[in-house]
Amino acid sequence: MHVESGYGFGVIGADIHVFGAGVPLYVLEVWASPPPADPAFLRELPSRMLNARFGVVPFTGRHAELAELQQWRDVGPRLAVRWLHAPGGQGKTRLADEFAAASVEEGWKAAAATHGPGTVLPGPGSQDLRLDGAAGLLLVVDYADRWPLSHLTWLMSNVLLHRPGVRTRVLMLGRGAEGWPAMRAALGNHQAGTSSQQLTPLARSGPGGTAGGHRNEMFQAARAAFASCYGVCLDTGAPPALDDLDFGLTLTVHMAALVEVDARAAGTRPPHGLEALTVYLLDREHLHWENLYGDSAPRLGPPEQDPPTPPSVINRTVFAAALTGPSSVPTGVQALRAAGVPGDAHRVLADHARCYPPADPDRGTVLEPLYPDRLAEDFLALTLPGHRADYPARDWAGPTTSALLERAGAQAAVPWAPRAVTFLASAAARWPHVGTGRLYPMLVADPRLAMEAGNSALVLLAGLADIGPQVLAAVASAFPEHRVIDLDPGIARICQRLAPHRLAVARGPAERARVHDLLGARLFHAGLHDEALRATGTAVLLWADLERHDPGSHRQDYAAALSDLSLRLSNVGRDDEAVRPAQRAVLARRLLARAEPAAHEAALATALNTLGSALAGQGGRVEALGRHREAVSIYRRLVRDRPSEHEPGLAESLNGLAVASARVGRRRKALALQRESVEIYRRLSRAAPALYDADLASALHNLAVCHSTRNRTRQAAETEHEALEIRRRLARSNPASMAPELAGSYNNLAHYLMRLGDRTAALAMAEHAVEMYRHLLHERPIALHGHYHRMLHGLTGMLNAPRAPRFADEPASREAATAHVSFRGAPR
Repeated sequence: MHVESGYGFGVIGADIHVFGAGVPLYVLEVWASPPPADPAFLRELPSRMLNARFGVVPFTGRHAELAELQQWRDVGPRLAVRWLHAPGGQGKTRLADEFAAASVEEGWKAAAATHGPGTVLPGPGSQDLRLDGAAGLLLVVDYADRWPLSHLTWLMSNVLLHRPGVRTRVLMLGRGAEGWPAMRAALGNHQAGTSSQQLTPLARSGPGGTAGGHRNEMFQAARAAFASCYGVCLDTGAPPALDDLDFGLTLTVHMAALVEVDARAAGTRPPHGLEALTVYLLDREHLHWENLYGDSAPRLGPPEQDPPTPPSVINRTVFAAALTGPSSVPTGVQALRAAGVPGDAHRVLADHARCYPPADPDRGTVLEPLYPDRLAEDFLALTLPGHRADYPARDWAGPTTSALLERAGAQAAVPWAPRAVTFLASAAARWPHVGTGRLYPMLVADPRLAMEAGNSALVLLAGLADIGPQVLAAVASAFPEHRVIDLDPGIARICQRLAPHRLAVARGPAERARVHDLLGARLFHAGLHDEALRATGTAVLLWADLERHDPGSHRQDYAAALSDLSLRLSNVGRDDEAVRPAQRAVLARRLLARAEPAAHEAALATALNTLGSALAGQGGRVEALGRHREAVSIYRRLVRDRPSEHEPGLAESLNGLAVASARVGRRRKALALQRESVEIYRRLSRAAPALYDADLASALHNLAVCHSTRNRTRQAAETEHEALEIRRRLARSNPASMAPELAGSYNNLAHYLMRLGDRTAALAMAEHAVEMYRHLLHERPIALHGHYHRMLHGLTGMLNAPRAPRFADEPASREAATAHVSFRGAPR
């Protein structure tokens, strides 16, 4: 239970993760089928029948996909996560609801997770998420592609998902799959099975090539359901032509059926074509506003009461709501004032709520938007000037959009900015005037909007066909030099899209090399290791050519690119190729340091560390020792004059020298060096944990190894446990980069615990490590293959040790047991 400013919310049987300001990262609620909607309420606005939460149309046409989900639910490891993705309107939410309902009928507990920041909390109370007697747990996460990665990783750490013996499935829904690789890497921390499923467009033809196929089947089912809601009896004539690409979406087929029923019920001829269907439905919205608030509408109160909000003002309010989404009353008032909507804001909000009541009345929200999302996006596009559709654009729409996204001075963006930019970008994919006429100029004027909109918006922007280099460059100008975990995939996509333009306008090979340097770094941060290697390799070739033609002019850039190339090669498992560029980097740094020692000695020491690591990866232990020793010598000298500047470099060099010393059998020396490195990193971490916690964990991990080689097993276990706790904490916000290190800590701690006699805990740790590496192999098969099999071999030894407990139902244990034959005779 958490209470903030008199407001209480709680869960039974689960965790609550809360920001320091009291805002929950997400809200967990028990899933429940919505009660049937009143047909009269649905008929007031036909678009309500398209809202998935009302389930007007019986589940149709996705039975194969539903069966695939049921198979995933019932087979596999205890915990599994699936990323279900498709464009908006393809039926993801409806499929997930059907799957949840079927699971509940079979005895499962179903729950939903809603992202906290930017949403309105449920009413005070609690959710009972106890799993007593449940066949399993299903958690549905809608709009998962719009969650920051770190918030999804916090969700996955919730105790609700980690009940021993309870089969647990997490279904994440998104429009695209760009965020899935990083999320999949994070899930290695939890031994979760991972998979993705894409909803394909509805087939044009059915079995045996019958015309219409699934589209016709879905149309007929939807037409019958809508006709029943209207209380009319329609003939079952042939559906309209549904062969166009637009009708590959479930939503557009439903729109065609709804418009046909509504038009025939009104005695008119239904239009054809997706644009005409959209305009028809929006015209019905206008008619509803007129019926409620127009000049001929009946008066709802006494004569002295203020007159109701005019339809023209409702139109502006609906436009604002499409950009803001459901809001609290204070936020709704702020939005209407920012948008310049005339009249008393509270009265306008109340009248708007009569047209568009909140989905959950207990939350007390205002500005409920049009549903489904695609219709809201089309409404934004058609209200903004610049299109040729038969729908009246409004002069106020452009200024209203800009005003809603305008920040006050240097302040952060308004709370609805992520939704507004995302919806505008989605609309721009179908309506080019939204981008060129409104969104792109706003991003050029205020590039921070794209960053504040989040990773999903960045990915959408990078995929827009007509977005120009000026806009992309403006967006990129807001990117910080350092990495941003939650935005790295989107940043990488923007940089990829922008790179050809930057290369085309670059003034000479040096500028082109810097483009490739930057692209390589951004791709690496996004986990796109092979693409990062190609970009960095191209940069090295360009710098090398410049050095040949004008020696010394770009030596510093060349050396930096060579070191990066060495690290990229090691990262993808090509250790035998990593030594050469590292050697050339050291040679270049030596030449620079001889000419200007004060300016280049620290960089030389860093290059020596990189070379030492590369040599060790290739088996050159003695050579590696010499390089690390030289790096330590340089940094000790530098620290005497400027300790605060060079202590981090000294700690890193000591770390490298300790590992190299241990590898050649100098264990006592290694222990002393590693202790010194840990002491420095502890000081640095206390002052700046965000910068040095990961380095401290690495130093502790290596110190544990040093203790182990000196037969100090208990000290090794205690030190490794400290490293493990730091890495587990860091993995919540940086899962992709921390997963290999975290698996290493689990693996080593397993061996220490085994030697101390705690076999049960040791086996659990080893299985965790193996399962994490199994998932990591999807991303980096060459680099991690050897580590994976060494861990399997260690787990095999534990399974065959005297009195070792057996966990035959765990996949890692089964794989290790069967792998014993392959590893028999391998060194232990």
